[in-house]
Amino acid sequence: MAGASDRDDCGGMFSSINVTPLVDITLVLLVIFMVAAPLIVSSPSIKVALPKAVSADDTKPSTLALTLARQPGGGVQLFHDGRPTDEAGVRALVPPLLKSEPSLQAIIAADRGIPYGDVMHVVDVVKALGVTHFALNTQPGS
Repeated sequence: MAGASDRDDCGGMFSSINVTPLVDITLVLLVIFMVAAPLIVSSPSIKVALPKAVSADDTKPSTLALTLARQPGGGVQLFHDGRPTDEAGVRALVPPLLKSEPSLQAIIAADRGIPYGDVMHVVDVVKALGVTHFALNTQPGS
């Protein structure tokens, strides 16, 4: 029996695992994700040069966020939540959203160089579908 206890002390198998390094790494990763998540979510996927307004304030996020962006060839592209769409896509998208949320607010962002008529056309399409609350996205500043 004395031989068996000597063997356990000199290099036998361990009966426990040290989990402290695993917990440390997990907590560091958790903190990194907690800090990075709001930055990833809040950054818009379509970069547009928004017009500046002194009275600009934050609006609540909406399920109907439309963006008009200039294309390199001079055209205008419509996006919904970062995905390209067109007028027909908006016409198909709005009624189900309006049914699930009757006080739906449309947030429309347009590049600074987009003609006013194009922006108003999008507003008119959405308004004709029954949306009565609008917000035009601007950049705070003067």
